[in-house]
Amino acid sequence: GSRRLPSGLSFIHAGDIFYRDIVVAKGTYPLPVKKNPVPGSDVAGEILAVGEEVKGWKVGERVSVNFSLDHIFGDANDETIASTLGAPIDGVLTEYKILLRTYALVRIPDFLSYEEASTLPCAAVTAYNGLFGGKPTLKGGDTVLTQGTGGVSIFGLHIAVASGATVIVTSSSDRKLEAAKKLGAKYLINYKTTPNWEEEVLKITNGRGVDHVLEVGGPGTVVKSAKAVRFGGNVALIGFVAGLADTNQLPLLVHGKGSNLHGVIIGSRQQFEDLIRLIEAVKLKPVVDKVFDFEHVREAYEYLESQQHVGKIVIKVSKDQ
Repeated sequence: GSRRLPSGLSFIHAGDIFYRDIVVAKGTYPLPVKKNPVPGSDVAGEILAVGEEVKGWKVGERVSVNFSLDHIFGDANDETIASTLGAPIDGVLTEYKILLRTYALVRIPDFLSYEEASTLPCAAVTAYNGLFGGKPTLKGGDTVLTQGTGGVSIFGLHIAVASGATVIVTSSSDRKLEAAKKLGAKYLINYKTTPNWEEEVLKITNGRGVDHVLEVGGPGTVVKSAKAVRFGGNVALIGFVAGLADTNQLPLLVHGKGSNLHGVIIGSRQQFEDLIRLIEAVKLKPVVDKVFDFEHVREAYEYLESQQHVGKIVIKVSKDQ
């Protein structure tokens, strides 16, 4: 039916890569992956043509596309997970153009470059869902803990500060912590010099704990996060970059504080559009650490894996911007 007609051919100006792209390439991604998928899930581009029955879109509009093509609103399900770009279906890292479904498109703000806008679909929507999609939701005056300075964490910092929250950032690098401070982080913790960072978090909050944790470490850090969150607070489970660890304490910690574990599966197009409104309201500019051209995708992956970056790594595809 017409609902499935694509908007046409969308010129790909820029795409973004992140940790998921590495584990898909290495064959260690825990969710379904098709054989030899075209990589990439984050993109920004320009509509070149629209299908005959498509309404509401026109040639020349600047757009991005939701990470899960079929996740329009509400909770994720098997169908939406099966529609995620760059793993179960082919991704967006192509040299010229891709077909897109109209209902997955989102207009991007005029003041963002294509490189900046390409960073939004996964990391920014994930951070937004982590802070607003669980219980309790973020509000002004809350305290938020973000781990590291990768894409989700930096967007979480941006969104929390823009919403009137106080942000605590952990990192193994003082250089990265200084970068986070310039973006609005109030408290900085180097987890190499302060390995029991959850105790430091409790000191900072006078024993109360934080309202929200953007938990990107996974099993390696989730117990510490459960100790650092307040009674009834929200721990958004997002990534697994810290490796494995003993999590036997976790059920008792969650039960003992009545805290909430919120599993984040990116987000819906509706959340993406809500995020765009926040970005436009505060003129939020994503942090792009480094831009690689299409011929140096391998070097981009290697740089991402080195974890030297603060913010996002982008592949610039078009040569005429």
